[in-house]
Amino acid sequence: MSGDIESQVKSAMQAAFEHLKAELKTLRTGRANTAILDKITVEVYGSRVPLKSLANITVPEVRQIVVTPFDQSNANPIAKAIEAANLGVNPMVDGKLIRINIPPMDEAVRKQIAKQCKEHGEKTKISLRDVRRKYNELIRKQKTDGTIPEDQLKRLEKQIQDLTDKYCKDVDETCVAKEKEILTI
Repeated sequence: MSGDIESQVKSAMQAAFEHLKAELKTLRTGRANTAILDKITVEVYGSRVPLKSLANITVPEVRQIVVTPFDQSNANPIAKAIEAANLGVNPMVDGKLIRINIPPMDEAVRKQIAKQCKEHGEKTKISLRDVRRKYNELIRKQKTDGTIPEDQLKRLEKQIQDLTDKYCKDVDETCVAKEKEILTI
């Protein structure tokens, strides 16, 4: 039973950490990154469709993203959806392509995005602590029900705390690296 709880805790914490990494990929860093377009949906064919399923997205230069729609008639709706996403970029329809030039970020924008990075990190740590609390309550309940002895309870609590510490450290390291990337000119 204890191995089962430990693996459940580990997978829940890993899921929270993976979510953080996915969120951090969508933050602007001053360099072209196709991940900033991941959450964009486009109104075409009478419904909202993810941009990734409507176009090929490439990075030909350090500060440019090129979106090539599979159906050329979708170029203007795609450009409007990118503009509406408030990414701080201005898409330009260039014949069959949509070019997105990534402007260099000034100091204020860099600090604002670094602050968002810290906020994502704090939210992830809260999620990790919520997982810890949930499983600690579960094993304490099992102890009061008599399904696990006191020594196993203490061992499981220590394992859960060790996992929490490990993932919190990973979150801190990941956020510091991302902040450094954002603040580097």
